[in-house]
This record gives sequence, C-alpha cells and structure tokens, in this order.
Amino acid sequence: MKKTISKIMSCMTIAVIMGTTLICSTACDSREEIIVYNWGEYISEDDDSTEEVEDTIALFEEAFPQYKVVYSTFETNETMYPNLDNTYDVIIPSEYMVCRLIGEERIQPLDWDLLPNVTKYMDPMFKDISYSNDKKRSDEVLDYAIPYLYCTVGLVYDANKIDLPEGTTDPKEIWGVVFDEANVGKIGMYDSMRESIGVALNYLGYSINSMDKAELDAAKELLISQKKEIRPAYGVDNLKDKMVSGELSASVTWSGDHIVMLDRLEELGKEDVDLQFVLPEGSNWSIDMMCIPTNSKNVEGAHAFINFMYDPQIALYNCEFVGYSTPNTAARDMLDPEVANNIYYYPTSEVISTLEVYYTSSEIEEKYTDIWNTVGAN
Repeated sequence: MKKTISKIMSCMTIAVIMGTTLICSTACDSREEIIVYNWGEYISEDDDSTEEVEDTIALFEEAFPQYKVVYSTFETNETMYPNLDNTYDVIIPSEYMVCRLIGEERIQPLDWDLLPNVTKYMDPMFKDISYSNDKKRSDEVLDYAIPYLYCTVGLVYDANKIDLPEGTTDPKEIWGVVFDEANVGKIGMYDSMRESIGVALNYLGYSINSMDKAELDAAKELLISQKKEIRPAYGVDNLKDKMVSGELSASVTWSGDHIVMLDRLEELGKEDVDLQFVLPEGSNWSIDMMCIPTNSKNVEGAHAFINFMYDPQIALYNCEFVGYSTPNTAARDMLDPEVANNIYYYPTSEVISTLEVYYTSSEIEEKYTDIWNTVGAN
C-alpha cells in the first residue's frame, strides 16, 4: 500500500513538474513573435532528409534571440489573399499581388534605413522594372516590397517522351504540348489563375495581361477544352514529384522548380527521366517580394527578418535549397556558374525584354477570376 501511494505521489510529482515545464516553456518564452507567411517549400529549412541543410529560420533566431518566428505557408497568391485579415508580420506575394495590396493599403511602406543588406546587395535591375502598367504604382513598389526570389514560367518536359525542336522559343510550339491530345493524362497545369490563363493567352499569341474580350473568351474555351479532353493534373508542389517519377510527360513550371526536379532526379539516381526546360517568348517572369502588412504587430522584427534574408550567405542557402533565382548579387557570385549563367534561371536583359510580368487592377482581377471560376466549374 505504501509503495502504491508512493508510486502515485511520484507520478503526481512528475506530472506537476512536467506540467510546470510545459507551461513555462510556453508562457515563459518572452521572445517577440514574427509571423511569416510564405510559399510552400520556399525557404532553406531542415526537412528531415538525409542531406544536411541549413535552417535559415533557426539561424535568424540564433542571430536575434529576442525573436521567435511563427511560420506558415500558402500555394498561390490567390489562396494567400483571403487570409490577409489574419495578422502577419512578413508576407511574400508576387509582384502583381504586391501592386494590388499597395492599392488596397494592405501593406505598409518600408524603412530602408533598417535594410542595409538590401541597399548593399540587391541587384540594381530591380529598380528599373515596370511592375505595373500604372507608372506611379510601378515606381513605388520598392517603397513597399523587397525582391526575395524570382523565376520564369516555362515548360518542363521529359525529352524521352516529348520531342521539341532544339532552341525553340515559339509559344505555339512549346505550349502546344499541354494542349495536344497525344498527351492525355500526362500533362501538369498549375492550379493558379494567372499562370494557367497566361499559358493559354501566350499559346494563342496574346499578351498575358490581355483585357480584350475575344482573346479572353478564346483562352477560357481553350482551358475548358483542355480540362475535358487532355485531363491535366492540377497542382503546384505535387507536380514536381509527378514529373520526377515519370507519371507526367510535361508540365507548366516555374524555372526554380526545374532545378528542384533535377536535384531530386540526381538524389534518386533516376536515369530514365530526362527533364528539360524551355522558355517561350511572351511568357511570364515573376518576382516574389517581402512585404510588411499594415496590421503587423512587430514591424521592427519584420525589418530585421527581411534584412537577414539579404545576408549573402543566407540568400545563398535559400536560393540553393529552393532552386529559384536570387536578387542578391553577392549570393549569385557564389553560385555554381552553370546555374548562375543559365539564361532561363538568370535571364539577360535581352531575354527579359521578350517576357512580361503580370499586371493587376480591379478590372483585371474581376475578369480573370470569372474565367478561372468558369474553367473550374466545367
């Protein structure tokens, strides 16, 4: 009986100690939170793989012990947008969404005095980009947002299954693959409004920012027909796995995801899949940018986080892990020259002149959303 009582008391004591420890580990954590909302698989982090990876969030918390990062992810700009009534300190939308958020006063001006790494290492070309067809809005983008990573939108295809002329940049030829009935059930399409509508418009020979009713109707009908007849797989991150496994023959892809696919093929030792990337003229190049929402509760911490992401070594960790292109000049200089000199990943001014960024306005958003909803309903 004493042993039993003693054992119960011991268990109660342990429970009290553990409970106290648990409460203290939460309640006694005096660090200020920085709530970060980013794309999935879009920062260097320890993913429990066998390969040793630098965890940049952990490195930030080590450099700034007063802060604790609370991190969550989204898949597309359109799935991120409805969640912005929640409180975040740093968000990373694409440039066209940045322009929308500036107009809606959802993000706040940045204090560049708190961003010395950005001042020192941001590629100057980002100061000359037309982010919007509204020049005033375009000129103020860098007052609100800092380039994080960027990419181009092209076609990744298994050269063992798909035959494309070497060096082609013809959108009709390239995007023809994803609308070809010979590839039924073997095509990947991004479950993303601007990318998918952009592919259809580019294939048809129109601007990816078209507002012409006939052109938009043609793009809508093309996507509906594709959905019914080609039966593409829709997704984002899952498409990388489907391409690597050989389940798909071709897919719309961001250039950074092509690098990730090649890395996975090498890790798996797969030699039966030959993934090539091709970029059509008139396609999109996209810049994902770090911003601070107007409802941020930790503006100082948010600036510290953004500036830390521009430390050259941290920027290198991120771009190597994610596969996307870094706007950090010092980090790019440390990259493998084969990657740094690839015009699909780091397009020259000549290549950029053939591409478009997505523009936004209330009218564009309304028309493109209607098209995407109609495609989804068919």
